[in-house]
Amino acid sequence: MPRESLATKCARTGAIIDALKRAYPDAHCELVHRNPLELLIATILSAQCTDKMVNQVTPGLFQQYRSPADYAAASQEQLEQAIQRLGFFRNKAKSIRACCARLIEQHEGEVPRTMDDLQALDGVGRKTANVVLGNAFGINEGVVVDTHVARLSTRLDLTREKTPEKIERDLMKLVPREDWTLFSHWLIWHGRRRCSARKPDCAGCEIKGLCPTGRQGAKA
Repeated sequence: MPRESLATKCARTGAIIDALKRAYPDAHCELVHRNPLELLIATILSAQCTDKMVNQVTPGLFQQYRSPADYAAASQEQLEQAIQRLGFFRNKAKSIRACCARLIEQHEGEVPRTMDDLQALDGVGRKTANVVLGNAFGINEGVVVDTHVARLSTRLDLTREKTPEKIERDLMKLVPREDWTLFSHWLIWHGRRRCSARKPDCAGCEIKGLCPTGRQGAKA
């Protein structure tokens, strides 16, 4: 597949954004939350789990634990029991307790609003920090790269990188900053509803004409 110039790829990315915006006007973070703390906890829990699974656990969790102090005061065993339906629940419980203790010690119990402060919290990497900043505070600091975003970005030939960090850097060059948070949601919604990993619906795809993979399938 020949490489596009940056200008050509930016123009194609803009057309992809316009089409996805029309297809998914209500795209949003599908982790159910009511405040920044709940989103932070839900995102930590979502590592190697589906949003659907997390959303089955968090209603009871959020009813029982309402503040960083509640999580920090819980025993490891108590928190493990509350989230044991999720993968890696022991490590996640440990991270959440330590994260919330740090929120109390260093941030007066508030979720911080900077990338550096968020990444300094236990269990929080750049992806989680981007989710919280973009969806809780409306701060476009980067592009969330999950499995859907990585897969679709490759299929759309927006990147040829393999690691989330390098994929994110490529996407940040192509997508206007004001769309960074929503761009992830548009790709995630498209990945879940149209462009699945094993059997993408290229025939019904809203961006087939902008997708090198889809065009190749149409010619086959």
